[in-house]
Amino acid sequence: MICIAIANQKGGVGKTTTAINVGTALAATGKRVLLLDLDPQGNCSTGLGIGRADRERSTYDLLIGETNLEDVFVPTRVPGLDIVPATVDLSGAEIELIEFEARTHRLATTIERSAQRWDVVLMDCPPSLGLLTINAMVASDALLVPLQCEFFALEGLSQLLNTVERIRGRFNPGLSILGVVLTMYDRRNRLTDQVADDVRAVLGKVVFDTVIPRNVRLSEAPSHGLPALIYDYRCAGSEAYIALAREVIDRLPKLKKAA
Repeated sequence: MICIAIANQKGGVGKTTTAINVGTALAATGKRVLLLDLDPQGNCSTGLGIGRADRERSTYDLLIGETNLEDVFVPTRVPGLDIVPATVDLSGAEIELIEFEARTHRLATTIERSAQRWDVVLMDCPPSLGLLTINAMVASDALLVPLQCEFFALEGLSQLLNTVERIRGRFNPGLSILGVVLTMYDRRNRLTDQVADDVRAVLGKVVFDTVIPRNVRLSEAPSHGLPALIYDYRCAGSEAYIALAREVIDRLPKLKKAA
């Protein structure tokens, strides 16, 4: 399995939308994909139509209990795409994890015990750099960073990259940056182009060629419990995520070789 954490400590940058739609696109290519919802808000679970009644076991159980991935995943309506949902219990997990000696490796240990049922595991991280996100980074082969095209984007990114370096140094030397994807791109806004140019000037080829536009259909899809790729596969947002998934697939062999 290749494990990818989708993270940014800033909220509202498109982490959950990216997790759902990249996961859907990868599943459409025949890959077996598992989403781990690590955000206590549970938006990834809701966006895939997983109701509260269907969340008897969750990522909280993975982190606090001795549960295996195979015991807690829920199939979604997307063929080949499964999810371990999140519940509000996860909001207290960071406090409870402090009691554990190996609190940064709880998720990594669980994944290592799994039966390799899936090809790709995508982790939708909360908008913070707390223990939940750190667990995801320690357990991952790579990081995918959604970055909103706004003025303070690079400032927040530098903090995230500093955290990645600390994770590499202390816990997970193999953690790499799969790529940075520019989200909420608006060609009518001159600042958007300036931010995109600045990010590419600083990070170069780490930034994906694909940019995700601001798109009403991307915003509507979660309320129907569907990925945008199924809700309206012809919309600009869906087309962008299909293109992004192609780039992700192109970069996966490098992760396998590193592993």
